[in-house]
Amino acid sequence: MNDADEPRSVQYEKAEDKGTNTSPNDTIGDIVAKRLSRREVIGGALAVTAVTAAVSTFVSTGPRNTTPTFSFKELSAGSDETHHVAEGYDADVLIRWGDKVLDGAPALNVNGQSSEAQAKQFGYNNDFIGFVPLDDSGNRGLLCINHEYTNEELMFPAVPKKQGKNRDFSDITADLAAIEMAAHGGSVIEIKREKNGKWSVVESSRYARRITAETRMRLSGPATGNPRIRTSVDQEGNDVRGMLNNCAGALTPWGTWLTCEENFNGYFWGKDTTANHPDVGALKRYGVPGEWYNWGQYHDRFDISKEPNESNRFGWVVEIDPFDPDSIPVKRTALGRFKHEGAGNIINKKDGRFVIYQGDDQRFDYVYKFITDRKVNTKDRAANRDILDSGTLYVARFDESGNGEWLPLVYGTGPLTKKNGFHNQGDVVIHARLAADLLEATKMDRPEDVDANPKTGKVYVMLTKNSKREAESTDAANPRHNNKFGHIIEITPDDDNHAATTFKWDILVKCGDPSIADVGATSNPETSKDGWFANPDNCTIDAEGRLWIATDGNSASKTGRTDGIWAIETTGSARATSKLFFQVPVGAEMCGPEFTPDLETLFVAVQHPGEGNSKSPSTFSQPITRWPDFQDTM
Repeated sequence: MNDADEPRSVQYEKAEDKGTNTSPNDTIGDIVAKRLSRREVIGGALAVTAVTAAVSTFVSTGPRNTTPTFSFKELSAGSDETHHVAEGYDADVLIRWGDKVLDGAPALNVNGQSSEAQAKQFGYNNDFIGFVPLDDSGNRGLLCINHEYTNEELMFPAVPKKQGKNRDFSDITADLAAIEMAAHGGSVIEIKREKNGKWSVVESSRYARRITAETRMRLSGPATGNPRIRTSVDQEGNDVRGMLNNCAGALTPWGTWLTCEENFNGYFWGKDTTANHPDVGALKRYGVPGEWYNWGQYHDRFDISKEPNESNRFGWVVEIDPFDPDSIPVKRTALGRFKHEGAGNIINKKDGRFVIYQGDDQRFDYVYKFITDRKVNTKDRAANRDILDSGTLYVARFDESGNGEWLPLVYGTGPLTKKNGFHNQGDVVIHARLAADLLEATKMDRPEDVDANPKTGKVYVMLTKNSKREAESTDAANPRHNNKFGHIIEITPDDDNHAATTFKWDILVKCGDPSIADVGATSNPETSKDGWFANPDNCTIDAEGRLWIATDGNSASKTGRTDGIWAIETTGSARATSKLFFQVPVGAEMCGPEFTPDLETLFVAVQHPGEGNSKSPSTFSQPITRWPDFQDTM
C-alpha cells in the first residue's frame, strides 16, 4: 500500500512529523542533552537512571504513596472494538456524527447525504470539548466542540478507499466536497443532566449552533487589512469564510470559546504554481499547499494560483460567543498564525492580565504565549470583548541550565525588521514561524496541547513525539534518537508571574513502556503496567488542579493498547505516576477531555473510530469496528 491509500489521520501524522523548520536553532533534544551533560551524566548503562534523577524531580527518598488523589480502580490496558471505562463508572454516548444539532436537521442518511443536511447535523471528528454551565447547579450547560477534519473513506459508501496525497480525487465530487466542508468547524449544543445523573441533548435549544468551512468570520488585531490578508473578494482584508482543521482549544473566564486552527495547509491546492507565488518562502515554511483535499478544484479560494493570500487567513485562534448563535466568530490575529493545537490560559495573579499558552504542532516547531495589554474584567463580561486584540506574543527558548526565556515577537525588535521582510506587526503575526526562527527559539518535539494549572501556577506542554531525530544527536542522557513516544514538559514561571519573561523548566515524564530499556522512558517506578502511556496530545486540569492526559498514537502494533485518558500525578512522592481511566475502541484517537465543575462528569471525544492503517485499511463497507452502535449499515 502506498501513502495515497493511508487513512487521513496517518497522513496528517506524517505531515506533522515532517518538519519545515530549517533554522539552525537548538532542538529541545539538544537542550536536554546539554543540560544533563553539565551534570556529568555518563555511561550507557546509567542512562535511564540518570535521566530519572537529573531531568525529573519526582524521585523521593521518603515513603511513596502511589496515587493519593486518584482513587479509581485502574483500567487494564488493551485493544478491542469497543470503549472501556474504570470500574464503578458509566460511559454513555451523548452525540455522534450526523445527529441533529439545529432544527430542521434530518436523521443521518448515509446513502443520501447532503451539505444542507450536514450543516445542521453534528460534524465529523470532534476534538476539543468545552463545558459552559448555564446555571449554578451545573445541571444545564453548553458544550463547545471542534470538528477537526473528515475521513471520506469512512463517511461515504461510494468512496472505495482513502483519497488524498498523490491521487486524482476522482471519487470526490463537488457534492461530496461540499459535505466535507459542512462537516468541518464546530458545534454548540445545550445539554441537561437528568435525575439519574445521565446527560442528554436539549432539543431546539436557542443556543444550538453549527459552524462550518463556509461560516462568515471577522479578522481582528494587527493582521487586519494587511496586504498579505487581502483577496479578490475581500479587498479590505477583514472578512473571511470558515475555519479549518480546528484541533484543541480552551474556554475563557468570560465564557467565550477559543478554537484553534491547526493543519490548514492541507486544504490548499496548486503545487504546480508554488514557484511563482509572491511569498514562496513562507509557503514552504507553512507547508502550503498540502493538497490533502480537492476543494481547490471546485472553489477558487482554496487554489493558491487564483487566490494567493487565502491561506494566510487560516491558522489562527478563533473566539466564539457560545451564548449568541448569531454572533460573528473572530479570528484573533494578535495571537499569531501557525498550526495551533491549544490555547491554555490563566489570569495572571500578579497584575490581572490574561495569558494564553500555545503549541505549534509540527516537528521542530515552537511553544508560544500571549499576554494581553489590559486586565481581565471579572465583573463585566462585555468589557473583555476585544481584550485579545492587543498584547505581546512571545516564543520560548529553553536553556540547558533548566531556565528559559520568552522572546517577544514584536515588530522592530531585534531581527524583526524590514530587512528580513517584516514591515509591521501584521507581517510578524502572519509569519510568526519565520519571526520565531529569527529569534532562535527552541525547536520542540511537536508541541500539542498546553495548559496552565490555576492551583499550582505550573504550565504543562504535551510533546507528542519526534521520530526524525538523527542517531548521531543522541548520547547516554538522551537515548531516544527515534522518539516515538513523546514526553511532557513542566514550566514554572519565575516568581509565580505568568507575565514574566523568564521561567524554569523540567520534564515531568518521558513516555513509553519503562520495562523496555531501549525505549528510554522515565516515570515514577510505582506506575503499573497499565499506567504508562505514549503520545500525549490533549490535556485538561480539573477543578482540584489535577492533570489528565488524552493520547493519540497508541496502537496494538506499537504499544499493545489503544488511546485513552490517563490521570497523572504532578506533585509529592507520587509525582509522574499515571493511571488509565478510559480507553477508546481500535482505530480511534482520544480527544477532549472536559470535566463538569463538580467533577461528577467527564466528557471525552472519540475521534475517527474504525479507522484502519496502511497494513489494514478501513472503508465504509469494511471498517475495523462499527462502534458505537455495531450496526451493519453504519
